[in-house]
Amino acid sequence: MISRFKTLLATLALVVLAAIPGAHADDLKPLVDGLGKSGYAAIREAVGALAATGDPAVAPVLQSLSAGDLYVRKSDRAVFAATKAEGGFKLTDPATGADAGTATSGEIDKIKVNNAVRETVTTALGSLTLMSPDIAKRRSAAADMFRNGDPAQIPLLDQAITKETDPGIAATLQLARAAAVLKSDQPDADKIAAITVLQTKGGRDVLGQLTAIEASSADGAVKTAAANALSSIRGTLKLWDGAQNILYGVSLGSVLLLAAIGLAITFGVMGVINMAHGEMVMLGAYTTFVVQELIRNNVPWLFDWSLAIALPLAFLVAGLVGVLIERMVIRYLYGRPLETLLATWGVSLILQQAVRTWFGPNNREVGNPSWMSGAFELGNLTITYNRMWIVVFSLVVFAALMLVLKRTAFGLQTRAVTQNRPMASSMGIRTPWVDALTFGLGSGIAGIAGVALSQIDNVSPNLGQGYIIDSFMVVVFGGVGNLWGTLVGAFTLGIANKFLEPYAGAVLGKILVLVFIILFIQKRPRGLFALKGRAVEA
Repeated sequence: MISRFKTLLATLALVVLAAIPGAHADDLKPLVDGLGKSGYAAIREAVGALAATGDPAVAPVLQSLSAGDLYVRKSDRAVFAATKAEGGFKLTDPATGADAGTATSGEIDKIKVNNAVRETVTTALGSLTLMSPDIAKRRSAAADMFRNGDPAQIPLLDQAITKETDPGIAATLQLARAAAVLKSDQPDADKIAAITVLQTKGGRDVLGQLTAIEASSADGAVKTAAANALSSIRGTLKLWDGAQNILYGVSLGSVLLLAAIGLAITFGVMGVINMAHGEMVMLGAYTTFVVQELIRNNVPWLFDWSLAIALPLAFLVAGLVGVLIERMVIRYLYGRPLETLLATWGVSLILQQAVRTWFGPNNREVGNPSWMSGAFELGNLTITYNRMWIVVFSLVVFAALMLVLKRTAFGLQTRAVTQNRPMASSMGIRTPWVDALTFGLGSGIAGIAGVALSQIDNVSPNLGQGYIIDSFMVVVFGGVGNLWGTLVGAFTLGIANKFLEPYAGAVLGKILVLVFIILFIQKRPRGLFALKGRAVEA
């Protein structure tokens, strides 16, 4: 009890001294030398005097003191930071780091500290950062105090709360004070009020503190209040967990949409089971890698524009490869789906080996531009920028593709061939060229998908293999050749996967989704949105 009282007195001294105008840097030396006085009480008093200056140079001095790196020279009682060197110790000024010569072990004494001194140092460091004009430092200090919940810092927190102008930091300081009150010996009424403050904040970081209070408190009002707060917070977190799963599902659905949308076009128009579709995605990812390497080595200031530069190039590379595959292989196999499946599977192996030979078998690094790096919080949701932009990008690609198919002559011809190929041919539409261009369009979109996937997945020769099966499931579930069905199918399967994973695991969750699709196709063989037309009905 006496030790706590002394710590409280030292803290109060710091709060009072913090109001004194800051000392000039030249005046720090006598204050630093005050740490060399005998007795822990004198050292705590010297720590308070240093903190009262408000000088940032005080922080390394106090950190060295707490770490046990400060020594006092016997001849003049001057204080230095000392490190072992040949023949003795090397001395430096603890505030500036300037060289102060050397000393033998007999010429200096180590400044010893105890827990009370360390607590005073912690409080002093907190006072330096909480009163700092740098908002980032104040925010970090407030968060640290919230995690520590030190009762000795309550007076300092009270002072900081009254002076804080930033609402976010002020709220964190209130939480830090509540956490400190719960660990103090203040009356139960104050602790119940602190529990109410923490309950209002909610979140997983509060759960640990309230759980500890519930476990340590004897039966009474504090224990009951903590239990009620925990029940309320856990119920709220379950709702946020559901929202987070939906968010993850939408993110996965956007990836599936990008991977499947090109396949939906080629599969719907030509009825071709293209097992090389995943390799078009891979080519788009490697195009992004090549573009970024050229930019890194030649014009690094353009790196934030690397994805914008890679998008049209990936579309062209994958699209041209798709047209070549259609002209050289697939056009000879129309009407023979099994042969087409085997031929495109062989093409996929050739493309994988070609990329493996050219770029090597190892993963390649593709960086995130600054605007796709990091994350932000919305309530208790954590949203990463790269996932958010991929969701937006997938919807933009979908809208652009719908515009092409609905508002252009090529789109009209494509829809005509999809619905009734013989009738479209008799009306003068060159169906072989429609097939080639449509296959190139689907492959080009897969290349664009590769640009996006390079931001969230490893770029390797096997990149496309991880998405080909899921892409076929999306297309079949949504309705072959129907883009709206692909959109709904992608997001439905993405969300379903993320809701099943916590209970069944990732692998079993996918198996359950596959079983669901098989059962669904038994009832609706043409998927959610079936194409219409005389040829389809026949």
